[in-house]
Amino acid sequence: MARDKKPSIIFIDEGDALCSSRSENESESARRIKTEFLVQMQGVGNDNDGVLVLGATNIPWSLDSAIKRRFEKRIYIPLPEAPARSNIFRLSLGSTPHSLTEHDIKELGMRTEGYSGADINIVVRDALMQPVRKVQTATHFRRVRGPSRDNPDVMEDDLLTPCSPGAPGAMEMTWMEVPGNKLLEPIVSMSDMLMALSNTKPSVNENDLKRLEEFTEDFGMEG
Repeated sequence: MARDKKPSIIFIDEGDALCSSRSENESESARRIKTEFLVQMQGVGNDNDGVLVLGATNIPWSLDSAIKRRFEKRIYIPLPEAPARSNIFRLSLGSTPHSLTEHDIKELGMRTEGYSGADINIVVRDALMQPVRKVQTATHFRRVRGPSRDNPDVMEDDLLTPCSPGAPGAMEMTWMEVPGNKLLEPIVSMSDMLMALSNTKPSVNENDLKRLEEFTEDFGMEG
């Protein structure tokens, strides 16, 4: 199909699942799939001009040697640096209301050395849950002005938002007593991000990174 629709790109994510080293213990079907893959990528009479095959893996050392030869360029993509991490925070927040400043986002990028893009997404998702937790655990609410749930362009003066017991106008109540159309959840703040960050550790350890760098030195090719 790729040849028929060319120019085209075939992308194989988690390529180690398909292209791991062949062994005597694997099933006949798995062996046939790998053999067919090798033949299609670089077999006699195959015309792959206009077809680009890309693969990604976190454990390149497990790839079959014949597969490694088929992928002519082996490029190591390291963990994101601080500016890239800050940008991932921005993208992950998207249009979600928050009170983070540009300085806050840059600081988060600096604080997340060793975090992958997926790790940062987990941090943001956890932070986005913090306002929900504040609502659920609040013992006091106060009236504030904010956009109507039914029409965001209309401002209302009687919305209820969580607060501390000592806050001006605090009323003792739980979220179950707040009418659904009058609840104003707190927006995501820097403290929410820092709380989420303290609960999320990097998923990539130093040994894995060192092994990836050693593989790159032995087999990698710069694009």
